Amino acid sequence: MGETTGTAGTTGTTGTAGTRRSERYDAVVVGAGAAGLNAALVLGRARRRVAVVDAGEPRNAPAAHLHGYLSRDGMPPAALLAVGREEVARYGVDLVDARVEHIESDGSDRPGFVVHLAGGPVLHARRVVVATGLRDGLPELPGLTERWGRDVLHCPYCHGWEVRDRPLGVLGTGPGAVGQALLLRQWSADVVLLAHTVVPTDAERERLAARGVRVVEGRIVRLVSDGGRLRGVELADGQVVPREAVFVFPRPVPRDALLFGLDCARDDDGWVTTDRTGRTSLPGVWAVGNVADPRAQVVTAAGAGAAAAFALDHDLAAEELDRAVERYRASGTALPV
Repeated sequence: MGETTGTAGTTGTTGTAGTRRSERYDAVVVGAGAAGLNAALVLGRARRRVAVVDAGEPRNAPAAHLHGYLSRDGMPPAALLAVGREEVARYGVDLVDARVEHIESDGSDRPGFVVHLAGGPVLHARRVVVATGLRDGLPELPGLTERWGRDVLHCPYCHGWEVRDRPLGVLGTGPGAVGQALLLRQWSADVVLLAHTVVPTDAERERLAARGVRVVEGRIVRLVSDGGRLRGVELADGQVVPREAVFVFPRPVPRDALLFGLDCARDDDGWVTTDRTGRTSLPGVWAVGNVADPRAQVVTAAGAGAAAAFALDHDLAAEELDRAVERYRASGTALPV
């Protein structure tokens, strides 16, 4: 574990909250997923002094592989993050293994923030990128959590290919279940909607029938597994519907407490509002990835991180230009780089 380097552009270091003193950065990125690391990569290459603070709780940790990411299809999520951390460190980005407790304005006349880490240390940042992601609120069904990310899945585009042509089920735990069942028909001819608490309308039942999706009524009691594999779904009447994989819509819960603390504006559904670059309503704060967009996959989250970094760097450059002009007018001398 090491201290931070003195200047951006040299090799970055990894540290923990307990081994670090107060530091000053151009940008602090909270979250070391695809969005956060890609933002840090772009900013590091722009010779900005950057720290990435991460609590080590990636959303996709249960998944064995990620998909739909050109050149990285099939790569274990942990491997992608490990490579990303190595890459950003080459550009002098500091990696801090810690939890951010809260962020507050530094009270200056320009955007500036104090980032408080668990354990006491603080980081001072001119700008902040919040890339803390979300957690999946799963239905409370026995046996579901244990199989999550393995054969209990949520995204056909992420996992459909891996379970193609197998007996699939959709758990009727929310209003999106019917649409999910219809979509999954592209990957398998054997798709069952396990109605549970969902009551399809007559029109929905017609569409399901037209696509060859069978509807099984009855409350779900548990998911049945054996030998480390899903075997089926047990209903209240004792019937077990054999399935090799099931899909469910989890409730996305953004990890946005830091944004709440900064009083960033939200939409009618409670999600932080941003512009196309991830800029929030509070000057100097960006929010990217799943914390702002529940639909973002790994590849799109990485792209959002890059877009935020471009905008953030332009914002810093504009501030620096204003300061340089002020100094030049006052003294006739250029501001050192």
